[in-house]
Amino acid sequence: MASNFMITSFFAWWFKFNGWKVGETIPPSIKKAVVIAAPHTSNWDFVYALACYKILNLPVKYVAKKELFRFPFSIMFKATGGIPVDRSKSVNFVDAIIQKINQSEQLYLMMAAEGTRKPVDKWKSGFYHAALGAGVPIILGYLDYKHKVAGFGEVIYPTGNKEKDMERIRRFYADKTGKNPELYNPDSARLD
Repeated sequence: MASNFMITSFFAWWFKFNGWKVGETIPPSIKKAVVIAAPHTSNWDFVYALACYKILNLPVKYVAKKELFRFPFSIMFKATGGIPVDRSKSVNFVDAIIQKINQSEQLYLMMAAEGTRKPVDKWKSGFYHAALGAGVPIILGYLDYKHKVAGFGEVIYPTGNKEKDMERIRRFYADKTGKNPELYNPDSARLD
């Protein structure tokens, strides 16, 4: 845990040093949630997102592709709450996330819904199905590079009507700007 404290403390210092501010936080009554991390257009998103959690004193876990968990980087990812995901095996991914949420007293599981830093036509649906299956809300986490603000927005309890729920999510992210704006299309916030 000491390495987690040192790493995230450095991230928090870097966040403030670069003029970033923290916006809204997660309501204290919510103990478990799937947190969308968007827009996701740069490796810097990781640093600023973890800094925001640190400053707000919120515990975080996040999923990342297993290829990132190679020594020496595996030390940092594990120390900061990373959970490796084998993206080639999607079979039990959502079930594993639901189980992790159900076994936890408090868990804010951060997921990059776009699944990559490159432009996408639609988001990955794992975050939605995990929240729906575990009966927890989806919290709209954001990094807005234009205004240098990171925080948490709307709390959405998924209804099973993906189209309706994703419309709310799309509206929220419409004015958020990624580090590389050309890599982010808010209209891609849709599912199959």
